[in-house]
Amino acid sequence: MNFMTDRKRAQGLGAGSEGTQHHWKMMVTSICLVVLVPLFVFTFGSALGGTREEVLAFFARPFPALITAIGLVVGLYHIKMEIDEAVEDYVHGIACKLTLIAVKAVTYTLMAVGLFALLKLAL
Repeated sequence: MNFMTDRKRAQGLGAGSEGTQHHWKMMVTSICLVVLVPLFVFTFGSALGGTREEVLAFFARPFPALITAIGLVVGLYHIKMEIDEAVEDYVHGIACKLTLIAVKAVTYTLMAVGLFALLKLAL
């Protein structure tokens, strides 16, 4: 038996109507992280061990600040999507909804705090 309508088959959507879109978001963030993680490690690693003034001057430059900001946001968004998938698979009912809300709140708070700290360093 085939449970997909002709329209869903043409649009590439499954029974839940979101699986393909979620898969593509995960693929895009994964590919971005393949590039961003080494850039972040080398950029952040070169700032380690410096004095406070050297670190402030390092992150005042646009390239290190942008790499750090983009790495932070994309990394946390990818982690959020992974946790969402695990919660949807293993937690059910109202606990699932509350856990998803908590995960979203924590990850967006971490993004905001990280970007604020980076702005304080850069400016």
